[in-house]
Amino acid sequence: MRQATYAIVAAAALLSSVGTPTGRAAAAEKTYKIYLSNNFVGNDWRQQMLRSAQVAVKKPPLAGRVDLTIENVETSTQAQITSLANIIRARPDAIVVDASSGTALNPTIEKACAAGIVVVSFDQDVTADCAYKLESDFDVMANNQAEWMAAILGGKGKVLIDRGLAGTPISERFVKNFNDILKKYPGIEVIGYFNGNYSLGPEQAGVAALLAAHPQVDGIFSQGYGTGAIKALQDAGRPLVPVVAAAFNGTAVTCAQTAGAKCILGANPPYLSAEAIRLAVNVLDGKKPASTTVLFNSPGLTTDPVEAKYAANSTVQKIDLGRNAFPDLAPGLSLPISPDWVEITPKEASGQ
Repeated sequence: MRQATYAIVAAAALLSSVGTPTGRAAAAEKTYKIYLSNNFVGNDWRQQMLRSAQVAVKKPPLAGRVDLTIENVETSTQAQITSLANIIRARPDAIVVDASSGTALNPTIEKACAAGIVVVSFDQDVTADCAYKLESDFDVMANNQAEWMAAILGGKGKVLIDRGLAGTPISERFVKNFNDILKKYPGIEVIGYFNGNYSLGPEQAGVAALLAAHPQVDGIFSQGYGTGAIKALQDAGRPLVPVVAAAFNGTAVTCAQTAGAKCILGANPPYLSAEAIRLAVNVLDGKKPASTTVLFNSPGLTTDPVEAKYAANSTVQKIDLGRNAFPDLAPGLSLPISPDWVEITPKEASGQ
């Protein structure tokens, strides 16, 4: 009799929970129609980004919550604007956008917001006030890389800095952050700059030219692969020096397998697409972040973990072949592969 009474009470409680916070949470477990608008597919990062989104929505916690449509367009801004206008007419619940322009898409983004569509921009962010902006915290990344270099060098040495791609705001931001940190260490001198252009050839050529001009180089800051810098050192018959670079699989593997190499790699992970979708679902569920700008910190990877003045709430992991770097996978794969809330396997990320 007690069990029967309990069952009746439990059923009544379940029915009465509709309209309560618990009932609303249960009702919120609905499927949302979400579009991913992407303006470019011509590099490894973008292709891995698209695969990461497709994999993440098929696994918990997003499984069953997202009906995902991906719209890839030409590299022109106008093509993405036209595509977004068509998406708005389809009245999805949310749009996540890897934008071709930080400002040119704003009028179209604002139309989406006015139509009640949640908009989340990621990677290349828009500036429209109504859109959520999810981006890697490049200031933290640059801080941690520079502090690691200072710790590895013991606060003394001569270094080279990559300007990245001339005129690109993110490249200028990295150079500024590197220099701002190094100013705290008067024993470290910046003796030369080069334009790596996020490409192996220019990176190697730029470092090689500076090595020829400077008999002492103790560290190299690359904004790209880093392997070009390592190859320039080897070709010049110079000892390997600590290298800052981006977290490509080939870079991590080279750093781990090359005797004497010391590296720290900063990551702008392709699974930002999955993070953007998750953020959109949370907003649609009523779980809005405190700000429309959401900074994302991805763990750095290094051959040599050291005590350094890393930014708060950031981590650095040791490169471990087979766990976070993969000799049997493409060198252009970006690391880390997966966030901690869903498993994206290395093979899934690489499209195998």
